[in-house]
Amino acid sequence: MLKRPSWIKTSIALRHPSLLALIVSFRRLERRVEWLSDGYRYAAGRSTINLEFRVKKHQSVLVRKLSSSDDRQLQLNKVENLKRVIERLDGILIRPGETFSFCRLVGKPTLRKGFLPGMELSMGMARAGVGGGICQSSNLIYWLVLHSPLVVVERHHHSFDPFPDQGRVLPFASGATVMYNYRDLRFRNDTSFVFQLRLWMDEKCLNGDLRSSTWLREGYQVYEKNHKFAEVGGKYFRENELWRMVTDKEQRGKVTADEFIVANHAEVRYVPVPDQMMASSSIPASVGNQ
Repeated sequence: MLKRPSWIKTSIALRHPSLLALIVSFRRLERRVEWLSDGYRYAAGRSTINLEFRVKKHQSVLVRKLSSSDDRQLQLNKVENLKRVIERLDGILIRPGETFSFCRLVGKPTLRKGFLPGMELSMGMARAGVGGGICQSSNLIYWLVLHSPLVVVERHHHSFDPFPDQGRVLPFASGATVMYNYRDLRFRNDTSFVFQLRLWMDEKCLNGDLRSSTWLREGYQVYEKNHKFAEVGGKYFRENELWRMVTDKEQRGKVTADEFIVANHAEVRYVPVPDQMMASSSIPASVGNQ
C-alpha cells in the first residue's frame, strides 16, 4: 500500500478532513487489489473441536467504569459487536503456510450485519462509529500471537493514547488496532503444524485461547523497555519498546533469545501525573504458554 512520505508529518486526512471519505475509499480499493495479488494463502478453515495443546490463554474485561451513561451504552454496543466478531473468528485454523487476516475474516462492520455504534479512536479523537470496540478482540489476538512462533505480517497501534491507565495489566501499546480494511492484523504460520484461535465470552470478559496441534518446546515472556512520558511543545507523548524472551521448556526455562518486537510512540490526550513522567525500568508482563 502507498505510504505517506516521511517529510509529511501529518496525514492529509487530518489536515483536510473533507477528503477523508475519498482517502478511505482509495485505501480500501488498494487493499482489495493487494489481496488479489499478494501471493498469500489466507486462513479460512474452522473447527469447533479444540486442538490438543494450549499455547496461550488471555482475557479482558468487557465493560469498564466510565464517566457517562452515553459511554456505557457505547460499551454495551461494543459487547454486541464483539459477539459478531466471535461468530466469524472462533475456531479459525491457521495451517502451515497460511496467513490470518482479521479484516478478510470479519469483513466490513455494517448495521445490516448486526454491528452497532461503539466507541472508536479515529482522526485524533474518541467517537461513536459502527463496529466500534472490535479492537478489543484484535488486541487480545495480537497478545496471544506474541506468545507463539507465528510471524506478525501487519500490525498497527493507535496514534494517540486517549485515557489514563485504569487497571492495566499489559504493557502500553501491546495491542493492535484495525480499521476495515486498510489497517489489518495479519500473521503467518511458518511452522509445520496447525494453530487454532478460540474466542468466547463469559459474563465479564472476552476470552481468547491460541491452540496448537503440537506441543511447543519454546516458551515466551513479553515485556516492555524504556517506557516513558515526555512533554514536547506543550503536548505529551508516551513511548516504549516491546521485547520478548524465548525460553526452552526442556531446559528448565533457559533463555535462548531476547527479541525486539516493536517501538511504540503516541500522543497522550491527558496530563500524566509527575510519577508517570519518570522513565520506568523493564517490566516483565506475562509468562508465556499459560
